[in-house]
Amino acid sequence: MVQKIAVTLNPKSVAELDRWVKEGRYPNRSRALQSAVDYLSEREKRSRLVRELNRLDPVEESRLAEEGLGDASWPTY
Repeated sequence: MVQKIAVTLNPKSVAELDRWVKEGRYPNRSRALQSAVDYLSEREKRSRLVRELNRLDPVEESRLAEEGLGDASWPTY
């Protein structure tokens, strides 16, 4: 389901939207803006993941990974 919203853009941004539509990159302004929001959303998710991964301590992660190896309590597959 889509939802209509109103946006306020500066003239330069509107000109860019119109140019993209005129060039056939997008069928209309709405699709161009939707594409921009989707792109920014995915980019934000990736950058958040990178920030979280950078917080990990490689030595501690390695220790945790090795901790359970050789444990006979795991079933044989």
